[in-house]
Amino acid sequence: MRIALFVPCYVDQLRPRVGMAALRLLEGLGLEVEFPEAQTCCGQPLLNSGGRREACRLAHRFLDVFANYDRIVCPSASCVATVTRRYRELVGESPRLAAIEERTRELCAFLVEQQGGQPLAGRFPHRVGLHASCHALRELRQGAASELVQPPPADPARQLLASLEGISFAELRRGDECCGFGGAFALEEEAVSRRMGLDRLADHRAGGAEVLASTDVSCLLHLEGLARRRSLPLRAMHVAEILVEALDSA
Repeated sequence: MRIALFVPCYVDQLRPRVGMAALRLLEGLGLEVEFPEAQTCCGQPLLNSGGRREACRLAHRFLDVFANYDRIVCPSASCVATVTRRYRELVGESPRLAAIEERTRELCAFLVEQQGGQPLAGRFPHRVGLHASCHALRELRQGAASELVQPPPADPARQLLASLEGISFAELRRGDECCGFGGAFALEEEAVSRRMGLDRLADHRAGGAEVLASTDVSCLLHLEGLARRRSLPLRAMHVAEILVEALDSA
């Protein structure tokens, strides 16, 4: 099986160690992973800001670059949601797009598939507040959204973390609430974005979180910045970083 690692812009530019952690986890499963150097942004920021023509070019490029891979794995729920849910409005329905949608996976979901329900080895003796990004919850359906009445689907990030020795979770009062980042929203509505982020931090702290975790680096950077400015004792980590640190402690 040919595996391609798709690294989002935020990871590449601001938190590259998340990409390295994802690579290590995938190779730890005995998979041969390639990093196509021709890859670029998936186009999500442009699409969200009204730059449809430019986003369309990037969508077509994505389809070209990743066409020959069996799986495209990405440590970002928001980028995966863009590829698998929103490319249709840019490039239209086609067998080529359908194949890419079927093959593209968020990292945690892919790891759960490959593990086949088996727990991960590793130790992480910390209390973790798991922030569910809006894209993970409401587009990829990785977790429970409170506005829906059907039984919640499994959250692959929590499944993976729960298998680690010594870990505990901060139980949140509003576990499906937005952190307030929202890409351009954080710039255009700075005061509202900040207030939403502070609400999220308060919820995690009330639950006793030592580590703030998510499948999206963008959410983590937003919350980490707010916590740092207030000298709050919270360590922000992508789920992939936690899993790698746990493996090293086993």
